[in-house]
Amino acid sequence: MNHEITVPRSPLHQFAVPLSATRRGARLARLLAAEQLRAWRLPLDPARLIVAELAANAVLHGRVPGRDFRLALMVTAPGVLRIEVTDARGESVPVAGCAAPEPGESGYGLLLVEELADRWGVVRGPVPCKTVWAEVAIRCGPR
Repeated sequence: MNHEITVPRSPLHQFAVPLSATRRGARLARLLAAEQLRAWRLPLDPARLIVAELAANAVLHGRVPGRDFRLALMVTAPGVLRIEVTDARGESVPVAGCAAPEPGESGYGLLLVEELADRWGVVRGPVPCKTVWAEVAIRCGPR
């Protein structure tokens, strides 16, 4: 995990949507991300897998009744895709290296994100929220 706070540049492409903090919302995040990546003519994976894990974590660990989570995708520079998932539980922050080594209730989600993303991290705020982000190098063109 990169401990630096990175602020994306003015994006070349941008997509954001609020989703219900439910399993259905997490599934919809993955499907919408795949459609947006197709529209931008970007490869689906590993971004689709990262979105699935971060959205599932937002629903499982970041859920506050009555509050949505937010999915954002941005191409911040040629060849860089930034994925952000914002939830309403800013006090519950993932820490690098603390992912469960054996599958259990937490599973392998953050280990998968660590392996697939070039960089990832957490930005706190605005209160009471946090944003977990991941960046991946992408190749533009046919999938």
